[in-house]
Amino acid sequence: MPPDPLSATFSALADPTRRAILARLASGEASVTELAGPFAMSLPAVTKHLKVLEKAGLISRGREAQFRPCRLEPAPLGDATAWIDTYRRLWEERLDGLERYLREVQAKDAKRAGKRAKQ
Repeated sequence: MPPDPLSATFSALADPTRRAILARLASGEASVTELAGPFAMSLPAVTKHLKVLEKAGLISRGREAQFRPCRLEPAPLGDATAWIDTYRRLWEERLDGLERYLREVQAKDAKRAGKRAKQ
């Protein structure tokens, strides 16, 4: 069974080389050779990374004569961001609740300490 799109996105993003490729493509399209430049790996190895990114829908590859430009496709990143934001909001709400609780406890402790000091 093929992974769902969100799983494919996170799987593709799990590799630092693929994240670096996406970072490069954020500044504009590039050829495989240009993308391979900063890495100490063969063109076939870079091509394998590109296939993973393409399968996840994170890049597209065109054809202009001999030039095969790779382009960033940001939609899957938006879906991943939306998923992460849901959990970010959940944890922020929980942490805000914990902060309120701790302030209440501290206020009660300070009040008790004040009463003891007067005795």
